[in-house]
Amino acid sequence: MTASRKTSLTAGILYLLTFISIPTLSLYHEIHQPNFFLSSASSSDVVLGGILELVMALACIGTALAFYPVLKKQNESLALGFVAARILEATLIFVGVASLLTVLNLRSLGAEAQVVSRGLVMLYDRVFLISQSFIPAVNGLLLGTLLYQTRLVPRILPIIGIIGAFTLVAGDVAVLYGVFDQRAPIAGLSAVPIALWEFSLGIYLTFKGFKENAVILG
Repeated sequence: MTASRKTSLTAGILYLLTFISIPTLSLYHEIHQPNFFLSSASSSDVVLGGILELVMALACIGTALAFYPVLKKQNESLALGFVAARILEATLIFVGVASLLTVLNLRSLGAEAQVVSRGLVMLYDRVFLISQSFIPAVNGLLLGTLLYQTRLVPRILPIIGIIGAFTLVAGDVAVLYGVFDQRAPIAGLSAVPIALWEFSLGIYLTFKGFKENAVILG
């Protein structure tokens, strides 16, 4: 296995691993309910969701580190920007997970901590909007541009990523201005193109690898 194939395989597997957090959509359902704090609902789902998100955050950093040695040959500034954005994304994910785990600890303090707990859940939602919605759009633009220029993968893939970045930002702006709720179905639809881009990229890199006629691999 060549060095470029090892790099593409690593990046592909890590990209697919970022989808491990999908179950949190249901795992965090109870903690978003107004009566969660005083209910007898189990905390295990939230803990599991937190673990999945932490794994995803580490995989995010891994994708950037795997790509960097190759992409810096094309444009070191954009490649560094991609690494920085991925690290920022992971950091904010850590913050979000910490806020939800803190809610679990506050349950032992009684009703007087309920307001703080609701605030922490709201903080998670806003951090999520930045870390797992807006920053992935930035990543889509950075990585999509680099991959389009280098032709490391079929150009249709980065085109999907670039288009997905704009649709995702549009959805974020709509949520911020109250056009629809953050967990409304239409909000999820705005994230479909970027999710398709990342999943397709992961599949392609895992099973096919970089194209032999890539601009920077000659």
